[in-house]
Amino acid sequence: HGSHLIVTERTLFAMPETGIGLIPDVGGSYVLSRLPGQIGLYVGLTGARFKAADCIYMGMGTHYVPSEKLADLKAELRAGGDVDQVLAKFAEDAGPAPLAQLRGDIDRAFSLATVEGVVDSLTVMATDWAKKTRDQILSKSPTSLKLTNRQLRTGASLDFNDGLRMEYRIVSRILEGHDLFEGVRAVIVDKDNTPKWKPDTLESVLDAEVDRYFATLGDAELTFN
Repeated sequence: HGSHLIVTERTLFAMPETGIGLIPDVGGSYVLSRLPGQIGLYVGLTGARFKAADCIYMGMGTHYVPSEKLADLKAELRAGGDVDQVLAKFAEDAGPAPLAQLRGDIDRAFSLATVEGVVDSLTVMATDWAKKTRDQILSKSPTSLKLTNRQLRTGASLDFNDGLRMEYRIVSRILEGHDLFEGVRAVIVDKDNTPKWKPDTLESVLDAEVDRYFATLGDAELTFN
């Protein structure tokens, strides 16, 4: 959420929450919904990983600085130099962004209003990337996918605090359910990577159930001082 986002050749960025039955929280509603085109939905639904050049391309990085130069960069910043001038001195070209080559397909597939529509669009494309992306999506929690889809589409019209309030509502309901605990078990604890989602298909996650996650918490609403 900073104004200056430094990436290096070691940077690896992802929002993999749908793979453990969660949603892209910590302000993901605000940030991902404001990435170019449909990249935010691509990031949020698939949990795909991105290196420095892609981070710069999508706006999750503002400056590429080789890690070997970080110590000198920090020293100049500590000395009180103008932040923009110091970063301009150390920043380099991150190189071509693979994401740029996929932008047309991403925008086309992820512009569909529903997760089922996105999956169908990827199926029709039938490229290696589309097949891989479709498989990535279908391995995630169906409930989390539908929550994330609505969360990010709604987040585009919310300010930062309202986005956090929405996320708090969703996560509060997720903690009452099954998929988060099963996802953590499968991915982090047992590491068998075979979560048993409930429900286990997109079609089984009804709109009325999704609505419930976004409803007000009443007296338990997140507040800001």
